[in-house]
Amino acid sequence: MQTLFGGIYKNKTVLVTGHTGFKGSWLVYWLSQIGAKVIGYSLEAPSEPNHISLLNLNITSIIGDIRDLDKLNQAFATYKPDAVFHLAAQPLVRLSYENPIETYETNVIGTLKVFEACRTNGVQAIINITSDKAYENREWVWGYRENDPMGGYDPYSSSKGCADILASSYRSSYFNPTEYKKSHNTLLASCRAGNVIGGGDWAKDRLMTDIMLSVSQGKKVNIRNPNATRPWQHVLEPLSGYLAIGQKLLEEKAEFGEAWNFGPSDEGSISVEEVVNHVKKYWDKIDYELTRDPHQLHEANLLKLDCSKAHISLQWKDVWDSETTFEKTVLWYKNFYENGTISTAKDLSDYIADAKAKKLLWIRG
Repeated sequence: MQTLFGGIYKNKTVLVTGHTGFKGSWLVYWLSQIGAKVIGYSLEAPSEPNHISLLNLNITSIIGDIRDLDKLNQAFATYKPDAVFHLAAQPLVRLSYENPIETYETNVIGTLKVFEACRTNGVQAIINITSDKAYENREWVWGYRENDPMGGYDPYSSSKGCADILASSYRSSYFNPTEYKKSHNTLLASCRAGNVIGGGDWAKDRLMTDIMLSVSQGKKVNIRNPNATRPWQHVLEPLSGYLAIGQKLLEEKAEFGEAWNFGPSDEGSISVEEVVNHVKKYWDKIDYELTRDPHQLHEANLLKLDCSKAHISLQWKDVWDSETTFEKTVLWYKNFYENGTISTAKDLSDYIADAKAKKLLWIRG
């Protein structure tokens, strides 16, 4: 496995902010499998149970707030990371309505402080993770491209748009690719992905989590926004894209210091109610009811990404179709709740095998 991504991560020191979260825990697991020396920096895991504890990884884990610049600088100075994957965030739309100050402080000012720690400590590669919700969403049927304007209706989406504008400013001001190896030695890329699902996510107000928690308790899941359409993809899909971009930056290819979309093919964009009907096929205990709230907070109904740039320039493509994605996700939780086991290692192994069959570029040694 250490030959993946050109073997670039073997013995590299990689710092991941937000490693105790859902996506972060899968990323540090994959990095540890491909030979990286992994440093995690994050708040305590946001739920119990949580994926990071179940993985029982042999990594360096620092519990800290990205808004604490002194502690960030201390971690960077101590471990001297070659690459930083910045995932730490307040990631929930509904919570952002309840606590906008924390959302903006974490997602914007926290990102600013991570960039400053990278700048002060000479990090070579920064992979900044934002969201598809960073785009100004006009609810149209075609996907957003990397050069479309940032925006955001709700505080969470707006904060991610701000974080992306911040990244663009730092790229121009301090990490300009045209000045690489002249006035600086750092490359910065931003990555935007759609809705990700997979085993090990217990965050509140997420569809798959709500379904799995409800079935584990013998309850019906309440579906509040059945017609919302999202680009559903397994968590390993965008992670393969992030790691592929990190590879290019560590290989000193300055032209990859840009913004990138990572999302599923069009068939992966389906409504919430359709998702529930899909997952019922893999766990027959799943049941649901529609609940319409006249005071429902605004959430986008339609949001898609155009990933042509990644397809062409990175030769990156999604590996699993939506049906496989739902199957893998549901069976992870079913195994956990019924057998007390987790299938993270098997899912990653299966994903790599399927990517190899498709002859994707990041598979090659």
